[in-house]
Amino acid sequence: MILAEIRQELTNTAKRLADIRGSLDLATKESRIAELEQQMSAPDFWNDQNQAQKVIDENNQLKGLVQGIAELNEALEELQVMAELIAEENDESMLPEATEGVKELKKKLDQFELNLLLSEPYDKNNAILELHPGAGGTESQDWAEILLRMYTRWAERRGFKVETLDYLPGDEAGVKSVTLLIKGHNAYGYLKAEKGVHRLVRISPFDASGRRHTSFVSANVLPEIDNDVDVEIKTEDLKIDTYRSSGAGGQHVNTTDSAVRITHLPTNVVVTCQSERSQIKNRDRAMKILKARLLEKQLEEKQKHLNELKGEQTEIGWGNQIRSYVFHPYSMVKDHRTNVEVGNVQAVVDGELDSFIEAYLRKQLGA
Repeated sequence: MILAEIRQELTNTAKRLADIRGSLDLATKESRIAELEQQMSAPDFWNDQNQAQKVIDENNQLKGLVQGIAELNEALEELQVMAELIAEENDESMLPEATEGVKELKKKLDQFELNLLLSEPYDKNNAILELHPGAGGTESQDWAEILLRMYTRWAERRGFKVETLDYLPGDEAGVKSVTLLIKGHNAYGYLKAEKGVHRLVRISPFDASGRRHTSFVSANVLPEIDNDVDVEIKTEDLKIDTYRSSGAGGQHVNTTDSAVRITHLPTNVVVTCQSERSQIKNRDRAMKILKARLLEKQLEEKQKHLNELKGEQTEIGWGNQIRSYVFHPYSMVKDHRTNVEVGNVQAVVDGELDSFIEAYLRKQLGA
């Protein structure tokens, strides 16, 4: 990248940053941060722990925005000074460093802008991720375990915490079903891009003849919702069973009937949780998942009704194949919604999902 191109990129970046800064109303946000920090310093702040956590979360979110803008602005100014030095001293040896700096700044600005675009009501929430293998027995169950590892690694790279809420091991290998709670700001906003059917094509390690197999796993993603969200659940509509938890061994195994299965009779929605040793805690978590499932159904019904009023013809989302992971006869991962392709399949299943997630979100948001 020559100096003229670097300067043009910096001019474009400065304009984008100014537009974002103007839309954020930073003065109001800084005033709100001061107000929240005053609340946090009150002696009775922790008397209501749920409310206290909401205040802390809001404060962290606002601080992240203000500090993020400050860091981007500082990086821009440093690169502008570097560009002027290159011009004044006619020192082309600094061009590679400046070029790399411009690319890195653009990448960070893209990420910051994407975070701002995640403005749907539940985008900022933690995410509940469920993986369910399709037909195919061990082959599909092994694919589910690969996806489990993929999402765990992706979450850890982002600094999110991962908790296993429910885990049912496969008969020979893999998992029959698994439910994860992924905790972090905008976890649901990002992971909602992963809802759908994931297709694997490979030479099966379980086939002695070395034949190629195609396997499917469906991923469902729900926001973890607070107890104060209005989802009506009548006690008489619930069937609650307890049973002994099971898992892959070690800490997954419990010798008491602490696992909980809740069936919502009117909708036949079934949720299970066995992550805690306490039956009460498992029941509380299962109820949260049930609320999220029922809220999802309400939102889907509302959207279906709106589409009918508009005369739109939409496909049923649950059964759609959203992405193919091909290990053989060639190496490629392709997202069928955005046409984004990546040739390094191993890197993707090691957790490098951002290119797919960001492309999907920008398409949905019209960005």
